[in-house]
Amino acid sequence: MKLYLRLSLIVLGLSISSCQDKVDPNAVKPIFENGEAQIVEAFNNPDDWVRHDLWVETEFDTDGDGKPDRMHVDVTRPKQTDTEGLKLPVVYESSPYYAGVAPDVDGVFWDVKHELGEMAKERVHPEVTRKGERPIISNSQIKTWVPRGYIVVHSSSPGTGLSQGAPTVGGINESLAPKAVVKWLNGKAKGYTSPDGDEEVEAFWSTGKVGMTGTSYNGTIPLACATTGVEGLEAIIPVAPNTSYYHYYRSNGLVRSPGGYLGEDIDVLYDYIHSGAEDKRPYNNKTVRDSIMIQGMDRKTGDYNDFWAGRDYLNAMDGMKAALLMSHGFNDWNVMPEHSYRIYKKAKEQGLPAMIYYHQNGHGGPPPISMMNKWFTKYLHGVDNGVENEENKAYIVREDDKRSEPTAYADYPNPEASMVKLNLKVKGRTQGQLTLDDGDITAEALIDNVNFSGTELAKAEESENRLLYVTPELKEDLHISGLAKMHITVASSKPFANLSVWLVALPWEEGEGTKITDNIITRGWADPQNSKSLTESEPLEPNQFYDLTFDLQPDDQIIPKGQKIGLMIFSSDQEYTLHPKPGTLLTVKLQKTHLELPVVGGVKAFKKATE
Repeated sequence: MKLYLRLSLIVLGLSISSCQDKVDPNAVKPIFENGEAQIVEAFNNPDDWVRHDLWVETEFDTDGDGKPDRMHVDVTRPKQTDTEGLKLPVVYESSPYYAGVAPDVDGVFWDVKHELGEMAKERVHPEVTRKGERPIISNSQIKTWVPRGYIVVHSSSPGTGLSQGAPTVGGINESLAPKAVVKWLNGKAKGYTSPDGDEEVEAFWSTGKVGMTGTSYNGTIPLACATTGVEGLEAIIPVAPNTSYYHYYRSNGLVRSPGGYLGEDIDVLYDYIHSGAEDKRPYNNKTVRDSIMIQGMDRKTGDYNDFWAGRDYLNAMDGMKAALLMSHGFNDWNVMPEHSYRIYKKAKEQGLPAMIYYHQNGHGGPPPISMMNKWFTKYLHGVDNGVENEENKAYIVREDDKRSEPTAYADYPNPEASMVKLNLKVKGRTQGQLTLDDGDITAEALIDNVNFSGTELAKAEESENRLLYVTPELKEDLHISGLAKMHITVASSKPFANLSVWLVALPWEEGEGTKITDNIITRGWADPQNSKSLTESEPLEPNQFYDLTFDLQPDDQIIPKGQKIGLMIFSSDQEYTLHPKPGTLLTVKLQKTHLELPVVGGVKAFKKATE
């Protein structure tokens, strides 16, 4: 078929190269000002855009049919790529969500109301009704980038929509699938006009330079692709990406749900996105969900194992070459800010061009369009705008500022921040002290009761269900930047226990006008059974003390004068952990427990604000 088409074109006095490779010297071209691609009117009419779809062949078979899986891909490009031989770089987004998701039905999440170390009853497995019409997979990114001289490409991830294969939620095929698409955009992989046919499609309009972006799962996939080291992927801009499924569903050995999705786990997400071919679903369910996942996810102990290690992109970054612009919200309690920080830190260590943008809100929120534009202009169009040489590598939206107006800092964490050791003094059931002075030589206890929320415990003047230690009222603003670190010596009356830590700003604010930064500074969770290792739990000896050290979530926040900083220690967190029956007694040795708080200006700044 391909040979016949070529011969037909030659008979007509045309050649493949004359149709696709000769660029009209008067062709419309991208325009750049101040290091950014500008909207070009000739690219800005949606009626003129060329839209089509195809299937790219991968190097894996995950649906058991004996043939390489093919990924469904759509393309949106200016007409000049056809009429004038114009070649342009590509902005690419991939997702498991484009074709619809499972309904939210009763029983879809794991039941969290059971004792620690036990398994909940089997949950419900809803089916996805696939939606969407060819050739359009998604309209995201198009209005932003096509008028600025880019081609926009989307693909459905394995086992979703019209893409073949099985969803694995972080398995290797979710890295290799976008890799195949990038290779096709570089002429090194095959694309076809149908999922099973042999008529090929070539990306003759592509320069081979590709950038990826997206939010949440759509932000995970750019990182997954980048870890393959595929040629042509020049830059990625992940927004609130899940960079480790262990860190998404576990915390320091503890089974912990993502915020807003109590009882979700990796197999729940599998069901949620499995919108692929109905006849392939039974094989996929048996092979992936009911075998690999159930055997590896381990909801009994929460330990880190090979299953989770294989879904942690930090472990796969050695081959990454793409420049990284990372974006996240400090108050994202769904995909928590540690996900972005750990990857940004590693990228810097590897010498990759890297920059990070943080805002103060919740899930999602891309960098300002100007930042993204400069990033793609540099790495996809090759315009020397100097973005990689900017002195400031971190852009943080301050508490009362617009997301489009971040403050520039040399880096994150703020280089001027250093750890301040804060110790504990009685009485935590009311309000003990969080102080630079030595901690008290005593122990204090709390009784686990998940019927009280963290918010209720933080607001209570007195409670037997939490310990609370507070600083003096701040006489001036205090800027914290980085990861607070908790050191705690704790004993449990039972072999299993949840451990939750919140850092809060007091007094607790409520009512109209309350900002997301007013109350919660940061949080953390841990399993005392994993005091020695994340990979192996050890049942607790009742009333024996264990030493734990773990990080709280990254933050950069200016705590205003007039507030106090409170360290709250409790057990089961109503919003995040399993819900055992009340009654477990946790005892904390105060003198062997302390918080390291990253303060801009260090001890000197802390003293000035509190003395």
